[in-house]
Parts: sequence; C-alpha cells; structure tokens
Amino acid sequence: MKFDEVSNRVIGCAIEVHRNLGPGLLESTYEQCLVHELKINDIPFKIQWPLPVEYKGIKLDCGYRIDICVDDDIILELKSVDKILPIHEAQLLTYMKLAQIKIGLLMNFNVKFMRNGIKRMVL
Repeated sequence: MKFDEVSNRVIGCAIEVHRNLGPGLLESTYEQCLVHELKINDIPFKIQWPLPVEYKGIKLDCGYRIDICVDDDIILELKSVDKILPIHEAQLLTYMKLAQIKIGLLMNFNVKFMRNGIKRMVL
C-alpha cells in the first residue's frame, strides 16, 4: 500500500476509536482499541515492538518499545496527555531514527476532536 493510503486508513481507525471512547482514558486503553480497529480493517501492524539501541556496534535492550508499527513503514506513538510537548515529539523522532522508519504519527487521544491530536512527522 502507498503511504498516504495507509496513513489515512490508520488515522480513520484512530478517529473511530476516539469517536466511540472520547478523551480521558489511559493510553493503554486507546492502544488496545486501536489495535482492534487495525485488525478489523486488515492493516498489518506490530504492537509493543521491541526497539534496541545500537551503541558502538552493539544492540542493547534498553526497554524501549514502539507502541504500534504499521506495515513496517509507520510508527504510531500514542499519548493521552493534556498537551503534546516537545519531549513527545523528540521521543517519536528518536524511535524513528533507531528503527530506520521515516514516517511517524504522534496521536494524542486526550483531545476534543481527534484530528487536532494527530501530528505527522517525517525524517
């Protein structure tokens, strides 16, 4: 699938989750519901994908996990916070660099309208 098609379908799934649940729940709840939406929409993904840190030629398991990786092409970093901060953006960019994935979507479900809680990031 082309990136825009996949991206739009993923965003549609996130909007569906938000439409049904609204803001105010834990990130883990949105993650599980989004995974369900991805499954029923036949969108391939990995959940809580381990992300090692490569340091001086050695891969180290430092406990990092990508919330959701869609089709090995898009990282989804989910949040349920009052406001997206620069540290959240830096986290996603770092995950993208470590995973060598050029596209990421930062999704904050703690908003009135989901379209206002999605930020696309590109390396």
